[in-house]
Amino acid sequence: MTDAPQGPAPAVEQPAVDASPENLPGRLDAAGGARQVGERRGMFGVSGTGDTSGYGGLVAPVVLPGATPRPYGGWFDTVADLLEPLVQYVVVHRGEITFHVAREHLVEVARLVRDDAALRFELLASVSGVHYPGDDGRELHVVYHLASFTYNRRIRVEVSIPDAEPTLPSLVAVYPAADWHERETWDMFGIEFEGHPALTRILMPDDWPGHPQRKDYPLGGIPVEYKGATVPPPDQRRSYN
Repeated sequence: MTDAPQGPAPAVEQPAVDASPENLPGRLDAAGGARQVGERRGMFGVSGTGDTSGYGGLVAPVVLPGATPRPYGGWFDTVADLLEPLVQYVVVHRGEITFHVAREHLVEVARLVRDDAALRFELLASVSGVHYPGDDGRELHVVYHLASFTYNRRIRVEVSIPDAEPTLPSLVAVYPAADWHERETWDMFGIEFEGHPALTRILMPDDWPGHPQRKDYPLGGIPVEYKGATVPPPDQRRSYN
């Protein structure tokens, strides 16, 4: 008589932080250097939406990783050596490198990474805005994603500016691809790019009030009619409480 075939071994219970340590935020201690700039409550940071998933009870800190000490490893150090005089600090996080620079050095950094033979970041792939209302004096962050075809490398350059003075020099003269990216960042976050050839809205109507991707922008909306039925804006939908 043969033994019955055995099924798969039972899964080993493993806490999420052990299964994916790379997804942990930076440590909030002096050694880690990370900064907490806010607190997120609920799945989408809002309340009163009738969420029945249980995510409404989620509370998590909003943490920005701190500066990474040298050496960074591999070609990261090569790029950092050439940019060092113009960089405030460097963050290596989840295998990617970000150079934080002051806005007065932004254009100089862009020209250097494009033209230097050892760098050759020929493509500005994206310009992204981020709004951290709790990051006092640095509420608006603009992130430039740069790619090198010559060396097959990617870096980020990040600039932080105060909400009270949301201006940056335009990079269109250095990277023409920045044209529409800067227009979208202006449209969604209200960041003005000085020297841009035509800084107008690109997604929202010209007369639209405010900038929809700021954290303080109301979540409302407009009713949507679909086959005779009307879907109200998110802040007017039924509550299950």
